[in-house]
Amino acid sequence: MERLVIIPTYNEKENIEAIIDAVRALPLDFHVLVIDDGSPDGTAAIVKSLMEGRHKGSLFIVERQGKQGLGTAYICGFKWAIEHKYDYIFEMDADFSHNPQDLLKLYDACANGGADVAIGSRYINGVNVVNWPMGRVLMSYFASKYVRTVLGVDIRDTTAGFKCYRREVLETIELDKIRFKGYAFQIEMKFTAYKCGFKIVEVPIVFVNRVLGTSKMSGGIFSEALLGVFRLKIGSWFRKYPQKAKA
Repeated sequence: MERLVIIPTYNEKENIEAIIDAVRALPLDFHVLVIDDGSPDGTAAIVKSLMEGRHKGSLFIVERQGKQGLGTAYICGFKWAIEHKYDYIFEMDADFSHNPQDLLKLYDACANGGADVAIGSRYINGVNVVNWPMGRVLMSYFASKYVRTVLGVDIRDTTAGFKCYRREVLETIELDKIRFKGYAFQIEMKFTAYKCGFKIVEVPIVFVNRVLGTSKMSGGIFSEALLGVFRLKIGSWFRKYPQKAKA
């Protein structure tokens, strides 16, 4: 059991079957774990029908009650992945904003390129975002720049949600101490991995805004991220981070 893609969902019935099919059609074998937060639109039922059908043995679901936040969904998925001994664990959206083909590039960066964490980066080669309003592009780009400056990390896309982790990273960074639930969770995970001494690389991708379904992004989510970086920075002065095991 080598590769697991974690996909959090809330009301993704328009996308979920297609995204699972696309991941499973890749030339390497990626298993898929869906973390569904009680979607009232029947997302979980679609996944369970696929689990009994053409993706039996390679598709799994954890159903949770109500919307509990992106961060807690991924933490739940990470613990499941560690328990089931997956070597490479991926974060990916359900809405095709992340191209499933790019999973191969993220995997290669970790499996063959020496990375502990590989980030699908929108900003490593300019700005590679399609179908976003210019205001949102600028907000995201400058938010990443701001986070990079405050936290002192050399990561261009600090809020990226398309990533590959080697299992050792998730076993080391004390998942129960990750505090943020929204998109600040993505910043906290990268910063914690950095403080633990893991090698983080950015792999250029093109991010395409969703076509089907409804975006979960809001101004409040960005506010949490912007204010949260100060808490992260100050907290890091008083915290001893576990370190990557020496080879």
